[in-house]
Amino acid sequence: MAINLVKGQTIDLRKNDKGESFDLSTVTIGLGWDIRKKSGGFFGKLLGSKEEEFDLDAIAFLLDSNGKVADLGKTVQTNDGRNLSLYQGDVIFFNSMRHPSGNIWLTGDNRTGAGDGDDEQIIVKLDSLDAKYDKILFIVSIYQGRQNNQHFGGVENAFIRAVDNKGKEIAKFNLSGEAAYNNMCSMVFAEVYRKDGSWKFRALGDPKPSDSFVEILRSYVY
Repeated sequence: MAINLVKGQTIDLRKNDKGESFDLSTVTIGLGWDIRKKSGGFFGKLLGSKEEEFDLDAIAFLLDSNGKVADLGKTVQTNDGRNLSLYQGDVIFFNSMRHPSGNIWLTGDNRTGAGDGDDEQIIVKLDSLDAKYDKILFIVSIYQGRQNNQHFGGVENAFIRAVDNKGKEIAKFNLSGEAAYNNMCSMVFAEVYRKDGSWKFRALGDPKPSDSFVEILRSYVY
């Protein structure tokens, strides 16, 4: 049975306190959320409340033993002439969804969070990850949140969970509804890091006002 974590709690991913062991050859980090329905006053009640569309993006930073992103990738030009930075580096995001090593990838961009279960998944082959990577940081940002006046105060039932290669849920961290999340457009959700030959999972829940993960990235570059 999965462990429900509280903010700041850390567990061992390979073996829990109950003696259960988990297959970390492939671990799925699933993220999910719902958007809080807005009440539109008298007419809103007549017509039914409308659910806003938020575009939440999952991002992963691969950090070295100094807690930094060593490879920021390259800048490439798209067919329509746009420049894409951070391509094929140690940042996994919507414009660079698969790491060059093939050991960590983002499954796809769910733009609304509609439906039950995971809205986005980042899959990691933890046992195959190069030893130079010491930690993976998982972040969720609301795309154009500042521009659209959208923030985590409008998000509910948000969670991050870790599932092993055999589909067994190892841990889950639920994060919703705190007043401190109003006007916060990004969330440093959790981290996975090496410790004593195993991997640990720590629930963070650290909100940030910026809607750009690049602003958060600035703290993790050389």
